[in-house]
Amino acid sequence: MSRLTGKTALITGAARGLGAQIARRFSEAGAHVIINDMNLAPAQATAAALGGDAVACDVSDPDSVDAMFAEVRKITDKLDILVNNAGISGIEGDNDARERIRKAADALAAGEAAELDSGITEVTTDQWRRMIAVHMDGTFFCSREAVRMMKPNASGNIINMGSIMGTYGRQGPAAYSAAKAGILGFTRALAHELAPSNIRVNAIAPGWIHTDMTDPLEPMHPFLEMQTPMGRMGEPDDIAWAALYLASDEAGFVTGQTLSPNGGWYMSQ
Repeated sequence: MSRLTGKTALITGAARGLGAQIARRFSEAGAHVIINDMNLAPAQATAAALGGDAVACDVSDPDSVDAMFAEVRKITDKLDILVNNAGISGIEGDNDARERIRKAADALAAGEAAELDSGITEVTTDQWRRMIAVHMDGTFFCSREAVRMMKPNASGNIINMGSIMGTYGRQGPAAYSAAKAGILGFTRALAHELAPSNIRVNAIAPGWIHTDMTDPLEPMHPFLEMQTPMGRMGEPDDIAWAALYLASDEAGFVTGQTLSPNGGWYMSQ
């Protein structure tokens, strides 16, 4: 495949999960991929498997992002594609959350009401700010630096990772939903701004996908599958192929849009 031949793509949060699969499909399509992760070693491992480069950075830190793009400029003078994929669920390492999920699944199995989240009153200020910082600030910081590289060439492509929780939302993860909704609004605004510079900006809003981020929800997977008209959760490739389409010339007239591979879980963007 040669859909991205000659293109250079930076994918954030790409050492594993969705980002790694996106990078894999981009590489197969001819792109030179630059793999970002907070820790350099796993980024290097993924990059080595794909013949790409690796850069470390905490996308929520503007100084760290500036340093990363300094490294990117040493690798290439022409960045064609940025995928803002880095993100967190907010329950990493939270054993209490895992127990709540298990109890909620047990309640649903028994035909009882279930609460997956303890609610807004239990969300700390630090948790709120970290969620917004990684998702919203990170998307902004990386896009700002990418545009500085793309504008002189009058071409470029930015793909932001939203979520069905940002388009539909549901009771529970208010901070996550707010962050993802913000990304979708940012996508539309930036698409308007950059269209005259021949830079396209789009978003992907995944549904429930099998990744390490959704592994803690495993007790709930059967119920999520039942709520999905296609009767299953998605696989990383369901998102990677969407990203490849948006990154390719086949999507040359597509900007400011949200593509949502979600199996029909939510049908209105």
